[in-house]
Amino acid sequence: MDLETLQRQICKKYESKYIEFNLSDRVAIALQSLGQQPIYAVRVALKKPDNVSWFIHCGEYSSADDFYQPLHASHLQQYLPEILPYLALEHGYHVIIDEHGYEDVWMNPTTD
Repeated sequence: MDLETLQRQICKKYESKYIEFNLSDRVAIALQSLGQQPIYAVRVALKKPDNVSWFIHCGEYSSADDFYQPLHASHLQQYLPEILPYLALEHGYHVIIDEHGYEDVWMNPTTD
C-alpha cells in the first residue's frame, strides 16, 4: 500500500482532514532521541516564517533549546518510517506510537 493511502486511512480513522504532507517538507526532530520509545509527534499550525509543522521526538522530552533539529521529511524513511502514515493529520493532532503496536492519537485544538 502506498504512503498516501496509509495517510488517508489514518486521517479517516481519527476523523481528521487530510492535509497533504510532502517528503520534501521539513520536520523538527530530536535526532539524539532516536532509538528510544515511545515515539511522540505533534503537528502545530505554521506561523510565518516557520516552515516546520511536525515536532517529533522519542522517549523523554527535553526543554533544551537545541532539542529539535530541522530535517527534510524524506529522511524519516530512514530514521522513523513508522511515523510517516500519521503526517497527513491536521494541525493540533498528537501521536504516540511504539514498537509494540501502542497507538494513541488525539486532537488538541489549542496546540499552537
